[in-house]
Order: sequence, then structure tokens, then C-alpha cells
Amino acid sequence: MDNAQVLAQLMGQARQDGADLATLRAMVEEAGEVGATRALTRLGLEDAAAHGDMKELRELLAAWRDAKRSAARAAIGWVVRMLLALVLVGVAVKTGFGAWVR
Repeated sequence: MDNAQVLAQLMGQARQDGADLATLRAMVEEAGEVGATRALTRLGLEDAAAHGDMKELRELLAAWRDAKRSAARAAIGWVVRMLLALVLVGVAVKTGFGAWVR
């Protein structure tokens, strides 16, 4: 049973016991607001600058991911170049290019 079903069941029970549905909805909404505020406070995101901080963190994370991707591509490029250079040296040795240059 998920949270929505539990909440609906509890509201149904309270309504049967005489609570007004509008009052129950208001209580649930207020409880949600209090819980969300408590969670944000625990995370240190309760102030007005939190929106900007989160935006800045997302930008920083995106930049970090781009840097990792670029570094990986550069490393792969260098490995491919080294392998091609080794193949070229091997072909030169096999064909006797070293003796031809002398």
C-alpha cells in the first residue's frame, strides 16, 4: 500500500469518526508544508538564496560532467595516436625504411 492509499484510508476513517473532509484536507496540506519545510531546513535550503544556490550547484555539476567527458575524449585520442604511431614505426621497420634513410 503506497502513501496516497494510506492517507486516503486515514482520511476516510477520520471522516467516519466525524471530522469534516475540508478540515482533514487542510490538516494534510499543512502537515505536508511543515514536513517539506523541515526537510529543507535540515538540508540548509530554507533561506531565500537557496534557489540560486541550487542553480549554481547544478551548473557546477554540469561543468564537472563536461570536464570529465572532455578529459576522457582527450585520453582516448592520445591512446589512439600512440597506437597509430607504433603501427607506423612497425611498418617502417618491416619495410626496411630505417636502412633506406641511411
